[in-house]
Amino acid sequence: MDAEDWDRRYSAQEMLWSVEPNRFVAEELAGLAPGRALDLACGEGRNALWLASLGWRVRAVDFSPVAVARAKELDPEGAVAWEVADLTAYSFPSAEEDLVLVSYLHLPPAQMRPLLHDAARALAPGGVFFFVGHDRRNLTDGVGGPQDPDILHTPEDVAEALSGLDIVRAERVRRPVGERTAIDTLVTAKAPG
Repeated sequence: MDAEDWDRRYSAQEMLWSVEPNRFVAEELAGLAPGRALDLACGEGRNALWLASLGWRVRAVDFSPVAVARAKELDPEGAVAWEVADLTAYSFPSAEEDLVLVSYLHLPPAQMRPLLHDAARALAPGGVFFFVGHDRRNLTDGVGGPQDPDILHTPEDVAEALSGLDIVRAERVRRPVGERTAIDTLVTAKAPG
């Protein structure tokens, strides 16, 4: 899906996603000391706003102008620096972020691998990289998410794209969706130093 497809999807209803942070984001990141965070593919901003409420200085990026406009509406205080940008052509900072968050970003491998590599280089020494997205096994054993296997993830593929980082956790996790269960890839890594 391109930005226009996502704009249509976001415009079709008041809130596409919950205003609460993703459950894995909240579970994994709640105990981190606040610093500078970069939220990639932020959508309507639920994770970025949650991080800002914990004291993080957050920059959040999405390619959907409609999603970013909605996120700004939820942030009347301007706690988050919002950006509309195509992440495949994004100019990542170098070694300055304490946290890089990638939540449910799905691109073909030829775009995803270099993007993850570049995003990892944005981490300051000791910074945390957190990734969660729909897993390829979701097609056969789970529910929801994209149905194109080429843009779905595996823990191994994501971890491999984060070369140079110390992988802390790389596994499949289950997420309840109504009466069924979705399968996600979750990877946490840390920059040396």
